[in-house]
Amino acid sequence: MTNLAPSSSDPETAPTSVAAPARADAAPAAIETRGLGRELPSGGRTLQILSDVDLRIDAGTSVAIVGPSGSGKSTLLGLMAGLDRPSRGSVHLLGRDLGPMAEDDLARLRRRHVGFVFQSFHLLGNLTARENISLPLELLGRRDAMARADRLLERVGLSDRGHHRPVQLSGGEQQRVALARAFAAEPDVLFADEPTGNLDAASGERIVAMLEELRAENGTTLVLVTHDERLAARCGRVIRLEGGRVVDDGVESSR
Repeated sequence: MTNLAPSSSDPETAPTSVAAPARADAAPAAIETRGLGRELPSGGRTLQILSDVDLRIDAGTSVAIVGPSGSGKSTLLGLMAGLDRPSRGSVHLLGRDLGPMAEDDLARLRRRHVGFVFQSFHLLGNLTARENISLPLELLGRRDAMARADRLLERVGLSDRGHHRPVQLSGGEQQRVALARAFAAEPDVLFADEPTGNLDAASGERIVAMLEELRAENGTTLVLVTHDERLAARCGRVIRLEGGRVVDDGVESSR
């Protein structure tokens, strides 16, 4: 996997073999936020969703973001991934400042280096499980798209379900397909927003175990939003939000 150096050129064509300089006392940063804030107009007033969030997430680590409903967890994840724009402050993802980047460049950056797992699966209903997994690779022009999809289907225990469409799969099976799709392009960073929220306990445990295994195998940086304290505790670091502010930055473990 590749760390990106800051560049004003197109992410598709910019050199990706040179990593941004790392601090002498730490691993390279996968994500950095500085003075990050997000606010929205609401009923004639301004609603503060996030305020002055300064975070550094090192490459290859697993981080959980927790907090009560409305604390800004999903908003923070969206800003880190470049899915939303901050009202102020900055986000650096894999060494790239997302602020000045055009939407097309952001999309290319995500396509090449970022994976997503959402609570509601977000599979394409007109595609089979196999086609859902291979799609990100086909968009990258990978000739091994279908072969890798088959390997990932086997990896998540769904070799015999590849020809089924999402409506023919259980919730747990759909999330396993979504997990395989997220890892298809071997992302540098995986963002997971409540990945077990729509699953029963047994299916949720299976998804968590697969997520941990695939993350470790790929050396992927994981940023996980969850309300489940047991799930959060399985990450190496837990960041707590309250009222749009970081109240506990967590302590990095060896995971």
